[in-house]
Parts: sequence; structure tokens; C-alpha cells
Amino acid sequence: MRKFLVVLDDSRECLNAMRFAAMRAANTGGGVEILSVIPPDEFNHWIGVGAVMREEARERIEVHYEVFAKWMRDRQGIDPELVIREGPPVDEILSQIHEDPEIGVLVLGAGTDKKGPGPLVTQLTKSAGSLPIPITIVPGDLSKEKLEAIT
Repeated sequence: MRKFLVVLDDSRECLNAMRFAAMRAANTGGGVEILSVIPPDEFNHWIGVGAVMREEARERIEVHYEVFAKWMRDRQGIDPELVIREGPPVDEILSQIHEDPEIGVLVLGAGTDKKGPGPLVTQLTKSAGSLPIPITIVPGDLSKEKLEAIT
């Protein structure tokens, strides 16, 4: 089975990337893997405080994931899997792609503000030519109707 890898973060554009991945997976018989990366700089504190912060970050991710997972199950019939990694986000995304041979497409949401498409899109498109899979970049301001039409 081909899986769509989508990155879960706090960005607004994440929503359209999630929708696209779920709709596309439902329409092609694929699956969805949701990756959330905890950056290492969040825990540069004392060891005890860092451990508590790490656990709180994981709990936030799992709650956030459940919102998307419920929608995917209820609306698209897709039961996504969650992967949580720690480290620099781009490095962890690339590692996940290389470690899971079932991943067939990386789905990213593009920001709509004047600063550009966002740091992940900017950094990952630079290495797109050497990736073993294609990247799909979903505009952050696409309507639900347009998403349904293109998936």
C-alpha cells in the first residue's frame, strides 16, 4: 500500500495538507502517515524540566492528531498512523521517508502570507531532486470544494 506522508505542525496550511492526503488516499486506496517532529531546541533546559516538556509536547501532538484522525476515519474511511520524532524537522522528515519504504508521496501545505510558502516547503523543495518520492505542495488557501475536485 502506498502511504501519503503529511506533516502535523501548528501551521494553518497543515489543515489543507491533511485534507488533501486523506482525500487522495481514500480515492486511490492508499494510507496516511502523519508525522510530527519535536525540534531539539524545545528541550535545552535542565534534564528534569526537559523530560516534562518532552512529555507535554507528545501529549499535545497526540490530542492534535486525534482531531485529524477522527475526521479522516469519519469522512474518508482512512485510519491514519501517527509517528512522532525528535530532532531537526527537515532531517527527521527525510529520515522517515528513507526508513519507511511504503511512503509514496510527501504532502506539504504552503503558507499564504508574504513571507513565502513556509520553512518546510522552502527547505524540502531544495532537495526535491534527490528524494526517492514526489512532493505534493497544497496551497493553504484552497477551498474544500477545490480539494475535493483535484483529489
